[in-house]
Amino acid sequence: MFRTLAALIGAAILLAVTPLASAAPPGPGGPGESLRVATYNLSLNRNAEGQLVSDLSTPNNAQAKAVAEVIQRTNPDVILLNEFDYVEGGTAVDLFRDNYLEVGQSGADPVEYPYAFVAPSNTGIPTGHDLNNNGTIGGGDDAFGFGLFPGQFGMAVLSKYPIETDNIRTFQNFLWKDMPGNLLPTDFYSPEEQDILRLSSKSHWDVPVTVGKRTVHVLAAHPTPPTFDGPEDRNGRRNHDEIRFWADYVTPSKGSYIYDDEGGRGGLNPSQHFVILGDYNADPADGDSFDGAIHQLLGNKRIIDPLPTSEGAVEAAQLQGGANLTHTGDPKYDTADFADGAPGNLRVDYTLLSKHFAVNDAGVFWPVQADPLSRLTGTFPFPTSDHRLVWADVTLR
Repeated sequence: MFRTLAALIGAAILLAVTPLASAAPPGPGGPGESLRVATYNLSLNRNAEGQLVSDLSTPNNAQAKAVAEVIQRTNPDVILLNEFDYVEGGTAVDLFRDNYLEVGQSGADPVEYPYAFVAPSNTGIPTGHDLNNNGTIGGGDDAFGFGLFPGQFGMAVLSKYPIETDNIRTFQNFLWKDMPGNLLPTDFYSPEEQDILRLSSKSHWDVPVTVGKRTVHVLAAHPTPPTFDGPEDRNGRRNHDEIRFWADYVTPSKGSYIYDDEGGRGGLNPSQHFVILGDYNADPADGDSFDGAIHQLLGNKRIIDPLPTSEGAVEAAQLQGGANLTHTGDPKYDTADFADGAPGNLRVDYTLLSKHFAVNDAGVFWPVQADPLSRLTGTFPFPTSDHRLVWADVTLR
């Protein structure tokens, strides 16, 4: 059954998935009430356009069943899904809810998300330019964001609470050159390329969610990995500036340059509640990110870091060794199980909060091997994803 409403906003089709009239009302919420927010790079991306819809059209896809069980076991109220291919019309996210999340997996209780939002991603959209300077035009590296087809590695927001569809802001078309003091490598990109390059490798979204009498702005993104480039560090620089976008957006006086896909300008005001969710591909201490990239958020005075941890991450670092043994960051904060030679396991997935929230608890779904649920994380090749679901329990003040 289709649950999708399409709205034309600017030049892009934004798809806000709204509930049927018979959908269950949202759970409790408001001042003093608890809210669980989460982010999960669940690797439900596929190598061919249409493959995700095919895989989700039956309830039997092993990976989809496993990632759905992770979500059911943690049961967040609002969750951002990274690496979930964008499909026009919201078909994929509807199928994921109908065939997987709303069906109990291996003894876990079903979970319903009456509200969802998906929108186009810059991934796989051709630019018509040779962005990687290899002498040919075409392929993932020459798209606005790396992807083999439009929408690969996209995003989705799922919510038990109503999404304020009319107030959603997207920043898919914001140009990198329009960020003051940007790190755009002008000696690598031609003037013509600089004029069309978009900042977001996927997109940046501000998705307002109504929780009781309050609005919580879900700030969603998935910056490019700071690798797969050359000495110009074009991806590291882009990752830094994609992260900086939210730092400026939530800081009074710093976001005046920002414009959204409808032409609206500016960022949030100090009274607005927000959560920053996503795979930001940047570790505070280790890995290949540009200097200080994630510290633009972690060091922001308007942002709380709930510091989620897991015992499974500590165990994995010890068992896997390799690059993990040279890391300076504490492995209990790791959220991704990457190659042991390099870069090793890292903290790259974040649930960050405005100071309007009190943190009750936070964690990373990374069970130790003795836990029966470790079958959902496993070791390479992973039954779910190389990333772990990260959650935070907060109270609205």
